[in-house]
Formats: sequence, structure tokens, C-alpha cells
Amino acid sequence: MLIGVDGNEANVANRVGTGQYTHYLLKHWQKIASPKNSFRVYLSSPPNNWLPKENSCFSYSVFGPRKFWTQLALPVKLLFEKNKPDVFFSPAHYAPRLCPTKNVVAIHDLAYLTHPKEFKKRDRQQLISWTKYSIKQAKKIIAVSQNTKNDLIKFYQLPEEKVAVIYNGFDRNRFHTNLAKSSSQKIEEKYQIEGDYLVYLGTLQPRKNLESLIRALPEIISQHPKIKLVVIGKKGWLYSSIFSLVENLELEKNIVFTGFVPDEEVPFLIAGARVFILPSLYEGFGITVLEAMACGVPVVVSKVSSLPEVVGEAGLYIDNPKNYAQIAQQVNKILSSEKLAEELVKKGLAQTKQFSWEKCAKETLEEIKNTR
Repeated sequence: MLIGVDGNEANVANRVGTGQYTHYLLKHWQKIASPKNSFRVYLSSPPNNWLPKENSCFSYSVFGPRKFWTQLALPVKLLFEKNKPDVFFSPAHYAPRLCPTKNVVAIHDLAYLTHPKEFKKRDRQQLISWTKYSIKQAKKIIAVSQNTKNDLIKFYQLPEEKVAVIYNGFDRNRFHTNLAKSSSQKIEEKYQIEGDYLVYLGTLQPRKNLESLIRALPEIISQHPKIKLVVIGKKGWLYSSIFSLVENLELEKNIVFTGFVPDEEVPFLIAGARVFILPSLYEGFGITVLEAMACGVPVVVSKVSSLPEVVGEAGLYIDNPKNYAQIAQQVNKILSSEKLAEELVKKGLAQTKQFSWEKCAKETLEEIKNTR
């Protein structure tokens, strides 16, 4: 069986979200590729050095033009190449138009439908259009959580059997409790982080609800005056109000914005935190929460969408993400109780054992094989 894969999401620097998902699937598939199940990864530009190396059963096909690649170049390539894949896998919503082979597509979230005001109009329209045709032509859909599956059924009236739930994983080699404290200190110094801090990790965009966390900070500081907030993540869209709010509340000295942080530094910044906070309005999955729990950091998350599936009983919840007083309350509970923090860390480490990229890759491959 020859499996085609759109690998472009993994072939970019500064990968987040779907880029990480695609990268780890390719990494594990390269390890298990065989004459029985071989892979051809389609790219619009040459593979970067972080992608898995080619072997006899794992290869790359690079072609252009890069403009309208998914909509034009890829369909033409698939249509006219002699040795076509038996199944084509699209890991990030967008399948090739007029795909001449059976197609499996991964859908990560439907935030553009559940929270339309949190997107730029042009981006939302593209997501609506491209996801709709991808779902329509797919033989099978991979949802990264039960919540995403429920949304797919609700918004697209899909039969349950067309959608398989396969959870994401996380990199156990990078996120664990044995990270060197000396390395953490050096990285904290690099970003001018001093003393105890809370940490948020994610792209700066409205859906992440970072403004509510910032509004909660004065109440947290009132009980823990030396605590700071470290915000890790690149600027996404509609983020200017975040910085305006920090200025209006005069919190410039209490918040550190790191911008994008290289992959190798992220675990150390997370591990050094007292609490990890994700107050999102909606998450398709929430890999960053797994990473924090794996580093032995207690977590506070919104009780919305997929996050309860990921966290289980291993964290504290914010019932209303917009209620910044509740965010402060939950964070202060952990900061004020070493016993509670230790209990949450223990539960978090146990919870992470349910998730791995190896498991995700194997289950996804089985669904692909079953569509043949």
C-alpha cells in the first residue's frame, strides 16, 4: 500500500499546532515504513533538515508552483502521475481539490464556526470553504478529540462512523520531570525572568482569551506580590488589544512577553513555572497542557471544548473563561497550597500516560489502511 501525505505543514520553521502534528506523524511513519505500507510525502519546497530522512519506503515528491499548490499543483500531480497513492492523507483541514485517490483528512477544530468573531473575515471564509469541500470528499475524517467530532457532526451533519477520534500526543523526550535546573536558569536569564512565575503558552489570538488572564493578574499579585506572568508565543492576529490592556493596567513590569521561543527552550520555561494556565475559549485538543503536566507543573484550564478530555481530574478548571476573578481564584489556590500543587502534579503525570505520538501515528495509519 502506498500512502500519500501532504507534508507542507511540517516543512516550516517555527512550527505550532498542525505543523507539530504533521511533523510527529511523519517522524513515526518513517520508522515503521515498509514495503507493505510505504509513504510518499508531497511538498511544495525541498524538505528541511528536521524532516525524516528518505529510505526505500519513505520518500519525498517536491514540485510547484507553490502558489495555489493545494488547489492546483497537487491535484494535477496526483492526476497524472503513474504510480498513484492508494490513499492520500491531508493532516490539516485542506485536502487537494479533485483528488483522484481516496482521501483521509484530519480536522483539528471548528473554532471558525463556534467562535466566528475571533477570526479575520478573509481567514474565516477560506477555512469555511476549504474545510467544507475537504470533509465532503473525504472517505474518513480524523478528529483530534471527541469534542471536535461532536462539532463535525453538529455543523456538517456527518454520520458518526465517518469520523474517528484519535488523540494527539506530546514529545516525551523533551517534556519530562528530569530537566536540568541549571539549563532552566540560563534560559530564564535569557528572557529576563526573575523569581516565581506563571506561564501561558500559545499563539497570541483572541480565542486564547489572554486578556482575561491579564485582567486576573492584579488579583493574583495582591496575594502573591512577587509573582510574574510569562507569555510564550508568537503574535497571531487581532492581538494589539492585549498590549494595550497591559499598558492600561500598568502591568509592564509584571508580564514578560517572550515572543516565539525555539522548541529546545520551551520545556525549560514551562518546567520553571509555578502554574501553567490555558484560559482558552475553545481548543481542538490542547497539546501544551499535556506538555506542562509532563514537566510536573500544575495546570489551570478552561472547562470548555476538548480540555476536560485532555486534563481529566488532573487540573483545576475555570467554569467561565471570561470570569477573570475565577481565573485568579483557581491560580491562587495552587500558589497558596503546596499540598494541592503536589496532588495535581501527581495526577498530571499519571494523566499524560494515556497520550503519545507513537499511539497517534499507529491509530491514524490503521484508519488510513481501512479506507483502501
